[in-house]
Amino acid sequence: MTDKLKIRPRVRDTIFQSLRAGVVPRSGQKHIQVGRGPEVKALLNDVERIADGGSGIRFIIGEFGSGKTFFLNLIRSIALEKKLVTVHADLNPDRRLHATNGQARSLYRELMRNLSTRSKPDGEALPSVIERFVTSALQESRADGLSPEIVIRKRLQVLSEMVGGYDFAEVISAYWRGYDTGDEELKSSAIRWLRGEFSTKTDARIALGVRTIIDDSNVYDHIKLFARFVKLSGYSGLMVCLDELVNLYKLANTRARNSNYEQILRILNDSLQGTANGLGFLLGGTPEFLMDTRKGLYSYQALQSRLTENTFAREGLVDLTGPVIRLSNLSPEDIYVLLGKLRHVYAFGDPSGYLLPDDGLKAFMEHCSKKIGDAYFRTPRNTVTAFVDLMAVLEQNEQVAWNDLISGISVKTESNPDFSPLSDNGESGSLDDMEDDELTSFKL
Repeated sequence: MTDKLKIRPRVRDTIFQSLRAGVVPRSGQKHIQVGRGPEVKALLNDVERIADGGSGIRFIIGEFGSGKTFFLNLIRSIALEKKLVTVHADLNPDRRLHATNGQARSLYRELMRNLSTRSKPDGEALPSVIERFVTSALQESRADGLSPEIVIRKRLQVLSEMVGGYDFAEVISAYWRGYDTGDEELKSSAIRWLRGEFSTKTDARIALGVRTIIDDSNVYDHIKLFARFVKLSGYSGLMVCLDELVNLYKLANTRARNSNYEQILRILNDSLQGTANGLGFLLGGTPEFLMDTRKGLYSYQALQSRLTENTFAREGLVDLTGPVIRLSNLSPEDIYVLLGKLRHVYAFGDPSGYLLPDDGLKAFMEHCSKKIGDAYFRTPRNTVTAFVDLMAVLEQNEQVAWNDLISGISVKTESNPDFSPLSDNGESGSLDDMEDDELTSFKL
């Protein structure tokens, strides 16, 4: 259950600061990963297929607080180790897959801001990806005795046949010119265009000589372009991780919701048919988002037919080859192992520094079971937060005995907010949720 390796203070603090706030750590997941072995193995096969030039899409479905975000981050870290480039974002009312008022472009900007590589796992890696492409082109030009610009244009020619590919290639060429001449403004303009930060075509034409920009209508096309580009840069492929897709389920306007589901259908078809080379998607959502036949993905007939699960996988049987992966509940044994790992990390990997004995772990679990029943392992977020709070008090108050504290710990059942904000009548919604309605879009 323990690891002989010492835990660095920075990693330890990152893990526990996140867990105390009830959010998933950005790094160090391997130190506290438990269970999910078959699911991780299935996604590892996906990562290897994407790295081999294939494609893939998975819907990671689990109850609120069951560990979807942690699982997505774990797979993302595995993809980085396999030399994939990753982008990730949470959907919200201002970030959607399809929109007409800038929400899709906002999602694209967030994805590019969080673009990560193995050497830059915390995001903001777009410039380094382009630099790697330029550097490899320079090496090829020296080897072949050709000018760098000829090599770069030859490499980018494969992009020109894709939607939006010509201007994408022109922007990369503009970056090379800025790189070659020391024109930092031109390089900056190219980065801004690739991040989707130009809001008008006029500004893009003045800065870069291109006639298009990344907007709501072409976000997915540019994701596919970027997947092809990272392969040209020497990476294995691109993994796109989107969480909180339940925000699409919450959209009050039926037309806006169906437009987003149409975009998911397009991504699903491309991924299953293998037309998106070197590109994979991980989409996290709740069972309601998937199965609700009134507002969920199952309300869209074409998606329901593609996402219906294997009817033979029942009574404990699983099928992890389909696009939908349901995260199984953690067992009490898994929770025991998890708490042991948290105790180990809290002690910087030194067993002699444990603040709580094994009996303390068992007593804590028994207390949680009495307070909230089996929810403490089905949706373990609040259980973990309470345990981290306990460890913090024990560390700072050496005179206190652990068995005196455990009985006073308050652990709440994880609540599901999926049904709270938005309803079809719009009573709890905001103006953002009604922007696509035919009447609200009418202007004098």
